[in-house]
Amino acid sequence: MIIVMKAGAAQKDKDEVLRRIKELGYTSHVIHGTTRDVIGAIGDERGKAALQALDSLHGVENVVPILQPYKLASFEVKREPSVVRISDNVAIGGSQVVIMAGPCSVESEEQILESALAVKKSGAHILRGGAFKPRTSPYSFQGLEEEGLKLLAKARDLTGLPFVTEVINPETADMVAAYADVLQIGARNSQNFALLKKVGQLGKPVLLKRGMAMTIQELLMSAEYIMSEGNQSVILCERGIRTFETATRNTLDLSAIPVLKGKTHLPVVIDPSHGTGNHHYVAPMCYAAVAAGADGLIVEVHPDPEHASSDGAQSLKPIKFDEMMKKLRLFADAGGRTL
Repeated sequence: MIIVMKAGAAQKDKDEVLRRIKELGYTSHVIHGTTRDVIGAIGDERGKAALQALDSLHGVENVVPILQPYKLASFEVKREPSVVRISDNVAIGGSQVVIMAGPCSVESEEQILESALAVKKSGAHILRGGAFKPRTSPYSFQGLEEEGLKLLAKARDLTGLPFVTEVINPETADMVAAYADVLQIGARNSQNFALLKKVGQLGKPVLLKRGMAMTIQELLMSAEYIMSEGNQSVILCERGIRTFETATRNTLDLSAIPVLKGKTHLPVVIDPSHGTGNHHYVAPMCYAAVAAGADGLIVEVHPDPEHASSDGAQSLKPIKFDEMMKKLRLFADAGGRTL
């Protein structure tokens, strides 16, 4: 159920609603709107009749059942699109298309600092880089771990760019959160429910990638795991799904943008690097994603992709990234957005 408060409802009225929700055995989640607050009551459906009676309380406008299985991520709870604040200067979900860029893996100090300076110069807003790398093969490069996090923090100090990096298990989540501005949940962990709950408790913005075989509803249910722990700062990421097609690494589902925009208030970003697996296709998919209404892009950029420790084939060189950014501004302008 959602309890819609009247515009200008007093704090004591909200406190009473919260008290009654707890008394009935439900968990409350307050969503602050532009004109009024909405309180979500999450729990056993069998007690919803008791919740319905809350519409008699002072300051309550009405009580409405939530029809979707993803309660907190649904438009039924929050009518206006959410804006996730990353730093004082960067927010995802507003009029600006936010660009996250950098190498797949942090390999050395020289490499990450060169990458950070290059993407900053071209207009990126957030640095991306992997310190922990879940790989299909146990013999592949697994990342520099905490040393990689320290290097990302050094790159942030140098450029002013906040950074996003992947969390791969609950045991290291606190360490990653101590360094990172945004916690990434990768495709392989998008239904690792213990990890989703953990990042929901850490209070940092979360970039949640769609699993390679996940439906859109499953993606939203994974977002619900994070939000049900109290973290409303979730960013959804379409990064391609696995189909029978072999010409690209994955099949980038750009139709997910308008579908998600019609179902959830959460911002949506696109990962064309993993979505295609080929640097030749990255720029066209960036243009298409912005034209379709994406709130941001996450793009792999490497100063020497031929010798990258991971995913060099899908990484843009800095000069190609710069060329793409210049053209991308035309698509953003056409859509009434900024870059």
